[in-house]
Amino acid sequence: MSDVLPEIQRNFAQQVVRRLREADYESYWAGGCVRDQLLGLAPHDYDVATAATPQEVRRLFGHDRTLAVGAAFGVIVVLGPPGAGQIEVATFRADWDYDDGRRPRGVTFSSAREDARRRDFTINGLFYDPVDERVIDFVEGQADLAAGVIRAIGEPTDRFAEDKLRLLRAVRFSTTFGFALEPATRRAITEMASQVTVVSAERIADEMQRMLVGPTRAAAVRLLLETGLAVAVLPEITATNPADPDRLQRTLDVLGRLDRPTFALALAALLAPWVSSEGVRDVCRRWRLSNQATDRAEWLAAHRGALQDAPAMRWSALQPLLISPGIEELLQWIEARAGGEGRAVPEVNYCRRRLSEPRESLDPPPLVTGDDLVAHGLAPGPVFGDLLARLRDAQLDGRIATREEGLARVEEWMRGGGGRGTRDEGRGAGDGS
Repeated sequence: MSDVLPEIQRNFAQQVVRRLREADYESYWAGGCVRDQLLGLAPHDYDVATAATPQEVRRLFGHDRTLAVGAAFGVIVVLGPPGAGQIEVATFRADWDYDDGRRPRGVTFSSAREDARRRDFTINGLFYDPVDERVIDFVEGQADLAAGVIRAIGEPTDRFAEDKLRLLRAVRFSTTFGFALEPATRRAITEMASQVTVVSAERIADEMQRMLVGPTRAAAVRLLLETGLAVAVLPEITATNPADPDRLQRTLDVLGRLDRPTFALALAALLAPWVSSEGVRDVCRRWRLSNQATDRAEWLAAHRGALQDAPAMRWSALQPLLISPGIEELLQWIEARAGGEGRAVPEVNYCRRRLSEPRESLDPPPLVTGDDLVAHGLAPGPVFGDLLARLRDAQLDGRIATREEGLARVEEWMRGGGGRGTRDEGRGAGDGS
């Protein structure tokens, strides 16, 4: 949450544990926040694991300050004061069998030790007592943190069979932290890679977004390919790779040079060398991305080479691209393809100079509107869109300067062919700016 302040959030997480402890319930910070703290990173959020049942947590913190979002699995959300965000408080539990490779059929409330043993990787199975300031480690997670290893807790195939999303999470953790996959864990991922497709599209997309917008995105894609997971989640980039390793390397180089890309940009940069813009849209739809992200990724892929000759383009062709919402992402992609690291890219420099112009110059209001055409005696219909587009081109290219000139041009077009024609009509080599 954007309004969360780290120090207030941390203090609130301490208060939650302290209050549970004062009520005689064993309680600790759990999971990622412990891992990040031990790695010297600032946790994004805090989770608490406790011996208190969901009902006891709600009674202790009050129904008006708690949400029973996952009470069936022992999870209660405790709402904090302004700036603190919220804390998930989960009862120590052991999971029942997993029938669908995604979630357990149910849970049994248990002990801290059993709770740690049912988690995914040793580095995520640690607890921390913020009251006594000590780590509780039932799974040798501290040793793996020190060694830089991603190791499944217990038998790797059992952990991955429980929740197939863990196959992708292992890759993300490995590349994010620069940790090696423990050999048995890696073998299990490779053997079970095809099974990740039972995971919902939304969960797969969320993991892929975390990988592709992060600074280690190129390494993540490489590991997806090496483990066989890419065949399941992104077959588009695997079909021709063995025959064209140079293109794969170029793709990963460009992907790695992007500077804090959006998910749409990273996805377009990864896919466009292999599929059409329609193929990019197909991936977005498969992952059920938002319409906004889908449209942006497809637009970027469709226009990846559109600015190659920007200084020589007619203004009526260039201007619509410059005022498009995705223009900054497109320029960043071009810079990454050119080599990055501050290398001058003439077409990008030219576009940025034009973008620095006042808005009224860059995107002036149209001289002629649909209402003007109606007032001039034209009946609304399909021809309107073509006429208005041609008028806009003529305005941008300086061939008309007033409403009257525009309407006169409409009359010429109508006399010459009913108003239909190509938008390039009437342009010469000197029409651009």
